[in-house]
Amino acid sequence: MNNAQRIALAVAVANLALLLLFPPYDYISLQRGNVPTFDGFFFAFGSPQNHVLNANFLALEIIVVLINANIAMLLLRKPAMRERQRPGGNSQQRAVLALVAINLVLILLFPPFEFFSAISRSALPSFEGFYFLFGDNSQRQLVMPILYIEVALVIINGGLLWLLFKDKENKMASADEVRALAQRVRAAQKK
Repeated sequence: MNNAQRIALAVAVANLALLLLFPPYDYISLQRGNVPTFDGFFFAFGSPQNHVLNANFLALEIIVVLINANIAMLLLRKPAMRERQRPGGNSQQRAVLALVAINLVLILLFPPFEFFSAISRSALPSFEGFYFLFGDNSQRQLVMPILYIEVALVIINGGLLWLLFKDKENKMASADEVRALAQRVRAAQKK
């Protein structure tokens, strides 16, 4: 693990700590038939009355942070010996990773909502639209099944594109590359 990867890992751990200290809460209103409504992020050890932890949304946040941490670890890795001609490895794969990270962040910032009047108990509820997460959503409820489907499809598509853009050549190392590798190994053994 190089220094850039250590920094990315430290940022991911800090993000996870922040997510766990300020988790998302739903407000349970007696006027709306005890239907939980996303109300915001509150301190974990001091939740207000009539609020319940939104475990689904918290799990989704944690999954996105872990996925982005893994993407950062892949982007910041040192390229293998045969990939040294192209700094950073395959640029198409890096672009796919960056697009997947951007899509996951956008999905979390603009999740699907539905109005309380349209709430049903069907497996895939209808939704009213995508709204900014930190906007006024007091009359709306998150549609978690659709949000899970969105995240799953982005991850599946990103994985398929990653495999599609993978280098297919099985190039053997040249004599100069083998010699340089042997010198690096000898130098590392002497230290």
